[in-house]
Amino acid sequence: MKILVTGGAGFIGSHVVDAYIAQGHDVVIIDNFSTGTKKNLNQKAKMYLCDINSPELMQIFEKEMPDIVNHHAAQMNVRYSIEDPLHDAQINILGLLNVLNCCIKTQVKKIIFISSGGAMYGDAKAIPTPESTYPEPLSPYGLAKFVGEEYVKLYARLYGLKYSILRYANVYGPRQNPKGEAGVVAIFIDRILQNKQPIIYGDGNQTRDYVYVMDLVEANLLSLTKGNNQAFNIGTGKQTSVNELLKILLQVMNKQTKPIFESKRQGEVEKGALDCTAAKKILEWDAKHTLQQGLQKTVEGFK
Repeated sequence: MKILVTGGAGFIGSHVVDAYIAQGHDVVIIDNFSTGTKKNLNQKAKMYLCDINSPELMQIFEKEMPDIVNHHAAQMNVRYSIEDPLHDAQINILGLLNVLNCCIKTQVKKIIFISSGGAMYGDAKAIPTPESTYPEPLSPYGLAKFVGEEYVKLYARLYGLKYSILRYANVYGPRQNPKGEAGVVAIFIDRILQNKQPIIYGDGNQTRDYVYVMDLVEANLLSLTKGNNQAFNIGTGKQTSVNELLKILLQVMNKQTKPIFESKRQGEVEKGALDCTAAKKILEWDAKHTLQQGLQKTVEGFK
């Protein structure tokens, strides 16, 4: 089938593109290279340099007529969303609406919408957090993902557009950019390789659910044919503190260093892990990599 991937030159999107092509699908990429890079591009995919807010998006949809849209393009920096919530909403809400309108006009069968379990739930009482938890985001980014989900569901009700929503935990892996919107794993590895001390914001006891990128890719493959009109948490269900993460990473890299502690940042969730029972049951998906295994492969990718 023909799959259009927005953000297909980015960290996660490019891995998803590779997997779709490996399965024999015809893949079209839309990316504006705001965070994606040309070196991530799969040469077998057709690439369009375009912003998801652009009026030109409709022309690309009409020319390519995709069966499925995988929507990875986003403003992903939580801290930046607090500094400039308007810009975050322009990409993560208005950009999504442009994509959805293109889907309806060109009779796309299904959209796979990438959401954020890491940012959307906020400081949830139940950990691991199930999908039934009402979101109380602590950042405009988390709120925009919640609003985005509701728009996707509305378009399903109004126009019969099928969807799967994937609520990612904290993703790490090869190709993650240590600059810009990067996650803590990429930033730590980058600093350690440069013999600089890693910086921890807060006391380092805040926890996250760290999921390896290739496990996410599997969820994107399964969502092509399963899990219609449902939202799924995609994580490991395990909490790991930032202090513990750094300790494991230093062991994997065979390095020794002490972190620098700085004040906690606004909008950061204190504790988090995702209950992925629904994904196991319906998508028949599970995270296969342990944190140690995933970090090992990530470090190799960075070197």
